[in-house]
Amino acid sequence: MVNEEDRLKELDSYQVVDTTPIKELDELANIAKLICDVPFSFITIIDKGAQWLKVNSGLNFNKTSRKDSFCQYALNNPNEVMIVNDLTKDTRFKDNSFLQGNPKIRFYAGAPLATPSGNVLGTLCVLDQKPREISTNHRKALLALAKKAMDHLNHRKLILEQRNKIESNAEELKRLTDNVPIGIFLLKKDAQGKLSFEFLNKGFKHLQLGISYDKLQSSPELGFALVHPEDKENLRKNLSNSFNTLKPLYTEYRFKSKEEYRWHFVTAQAKKTKDGSVLLYGCFQDINNRVELEKAMEQISFDISHVLRKPVTSLLGLTELIHTEKVIKKAELREYVEQIKSVSLELDSFTRELYTIYNEKRKKFNTLKK
Repeated sequence: MVNEEDRLKELDSYQVVDTTPIKELDELANIAKLICDVPFSFITIIDKGAQWLKVNSGLNFNKTSRKDSFCQYALNNPNEVMIVNDLTKDTRFKDNSFLQGNPKIRFYAGAPLATPSGNVLGTLCVLDQKPREISTNHRKALLALAKKAMDHLNHRKLILEQRNKIESNAEELKRLTDNVPIGIFLLKKDAQGKLSFEFLNKGFKHLQLGISYDKLQSSPELGFALVHPEDKENLRKNLSNSFNTLKPLYTEYRFKSKEEYRWHFVTAQAKKTKDGSVLLYGCFQDINNRVELEKAMEQISFDISHVLRKPVTSLLGLTELIHTEKVIKKAELREYVEQIKSVSLELDSFTRELYTIYNEKRKKFNTLKK
């Protein structure tokens, strides 16, 4: 005896209830009709309360109530063709509406659509308006066609499961990218030169750009208006070169945030499609902290090589002069000491000033990192 709860649970996994007819099954139903020489052939799915016709039957409906279904009685026999030679002589169908009104069905034969686990989802069935019999070969043909129909449904189920898995993975990936504080994008340039974002994560909101996500996504060109005037031409040139030559893109530019221009970089790889469009896969990121640090390091290098050199050179000169003097008078020694003191004070004052300047830069840099 079939476990109806398990059967309905497995039926849900096929995603065929309350859906349109499956045109790929039409040919199998038509072959069954020709083989058995009958006017009607269906592929049906039986759910909890209804029967669904999964082929284009030519009738004005694709759903009936389960109580009027002939196929419901085939659910307990996954390996046998259910045959009723004369439906009017079977008490199970004495009140069936398809016997009383059009199309006044009299004959039914249904081969079960059995899943690999043995549950029957419905049948591939043939019907006639007069009592009749079918041969053993007809039965074998119906079973073979039902198996073909089930092969298609199993393949369809696998595709749907893979699609759902891909969509689920894509959704998880999108959630991840939306929480990354960089802009990840897929930019398309069509054959007419129009730019459009095929994908743009919401993580770029962390960059505090002076443009909304929706505006930038709908019109990438709006982003160029916020690029620093001195960097705009170079950015366009490098972007165009990547689209035209398919070479990797890397360029740095200043982009207007809410309060100031900040340094960004963009890196991407281009790929040409069959329709002549070019896709640019890449990301952009705020690098203002790095630029600020580089500037600070350059200033340190300059101060050491230029400003500090003068007092250090003076000290070295004085010590060398003292060293070469054979006899140093007290007045001369006092003068040398005063000069050394003066240079030392100058050096001390400058190092203190240098420390103050770089301490302020360090505080600013740490603030920027937050």
